[in-house]
Amino acid sequence: MEIFWKTIALYNASTWIYQLLLMIVGCVTTFTLIIKPSRWTRLGMKIYLILLYLWISIVYYYIDCAARSYNEILALFWGVMVVIWIWDAITGYTTFERTKKYDKLSYFLMILPFFYPIISICRGMTFPEMTSPLMPSAVVTFTIGLLLLHSKKVNIFMVLFLCHWSLIGLTKTYFFNIPEDFIAASASIPALYLFFREYYLNNLSAKTKPSARIINWLLI
Repeated sequence: MEIFWKTIALYNASTWIYQLLLMIVGCVTTFTLIIKPSRWTRLGMKIYLILLYLWISIVYYYIDCAARSYNEILALFWGVMVVIWIWDAITGYTTFERTKKYDKLSYFLMILPFFYPIISICRGMTFPEMTSPLMPSAVVTFTIGLLLLHSKKVNIFMVLFLCHWSLIGLTKTYFFNIPEDFIAASASIPALYLFFREYYLNNLSAKTKPSARIINWLLI
């Protein structure tokens, strides 16, 4: 636990200005996508997600969390999600089209990461040894909210990865004393259920990418 919080302190102390810039760019990109959706704003959102996931993979896990066990495996996990977003940006599979069916839950999930530092402060923690909106579970929560807001056609492969990470986040809440992750991971569960209900469980006979058989193996 001590190493865990020391690496978070190192991450925040060495990158806080870059985290702030990434958050500003993310807010502008997301707001533009919602207010004025177009081919370019959708592509811009995917490029931002590629950079954001690359940041978590390299800066957070590979560099600042080098003292942790299995940091390279976790960096690789996020690296795979970077590749998925690159593929999606090239193929245009995720359309970022609104359905307006789950707006309230979506917006809640998207703003939830900003409560990370607030909860840390309420727990008596101080900078830099505290959580921030640009930590892995917070980024996952934001992504789930974003995809749920634009749930007409999403990459179910990415949803699978986000689902696995949310489950990992639940285990961390006890071992590393980080209740912020419990709130975020728990809020993500109903959103993930909605994805699977609409795009997999209710459409087993439909053609999907990946196919239903591959998705089944991925779930296993």
